Amino acid sequence: MEETTKYISVRFETTNKTYTFSTDDPTIRNNDAVVVETQRGLEYAKVVSDPFDKPNVGMEIKPIIRKADENDERQFERNKKDAAKAKEICQKESDALDLQMNVISAEYTLDRQKITFIYLADDRVDFRELLKVLASIFHCRIDLRQVGTRDKAKMVSGIGVCGRELCCARFIGDFDRISINMAKNQLLALNIQKLSGQCGNLMCCLKYEDDAYKKLRKDLPKLNSQVEFEKEKYRITSMNVINKTCKLENAEHAIFITLDELIAKGKYTKQVSKEEKEESVAEE
Repeated sequence: MEETTKYISVRFETTNKTYTFSTDDPTIRNNDAVVVETQRGLEYAKVVSDPFDKPNVGMEIKPIIRKADENDERQFERNKKDAAKAKEICQKESDALDLQMNVISAEYTLDRQKITFIYLADDRVDFRELLKVLASIFHCRIDLRQVGTRDKAKMVSGIGVCGRELCCARFIGDFDRISINMAKNQLLALNIQKLSGQCGNLMCCLKYEDDAYKKLRKDLPKLNSQVEFEKEKYRITSMNVINKTCKLENAEHAIFITLDELIAKGKYTKQVSKEEKEESVAEE
């Protein structure tokens, strides 16, 4: 008997991540709207792939409930409008209780059985009283979820220093650990203000080329290292690992040479700083 079950990827409006669901409906295609059941309840989603065969995953794959109809479309649009009002009400009630929280979004499940409020706060918030107040207003399950500044930037979006939409809003699903050592590896000026994104944390793009820079800088001396080149002593004052050049200076003059020349003719002792040692241990 021929296998009729197919699998498709869907995306929810509030996230850039895709999720896989199964379906026996042969009419479902890319860009269709569907109704699925998640841990939060019934939700409206958009199909972002054509049907494909079963993926090689060990976890259970839930089925699509149905293809969304006009009633689902209208309900979804109504929920978005009501959620905007609910966000304002939640902020007003939290302020009345003097809770130090900034409500940044609200979202209903499609069947309106649950509403989720996303908020920012510096510390943990005791919102037990707020839950009681909100439950009496909305008459459904209430979920209050605290997020960090990076999550807020992902939800709000914006334009980065590169002139494009923020990476976190456009395609990043999960946040990686970003450290100042990644900027050091790329020989960037350690200006925290310029290295920080709209969330106030180090920019995610510092991670993209980190492995390449580590590989390019392997076995090279550090900036400001002392080096003997053609029987003269110099200090390495700048280095460009992309075009493979560096600048050597001493009290008399300065010269530009290639990194290949530095490796072949220069005499230096590779020094490992305390920060590099700690980073190496952390990576292990």
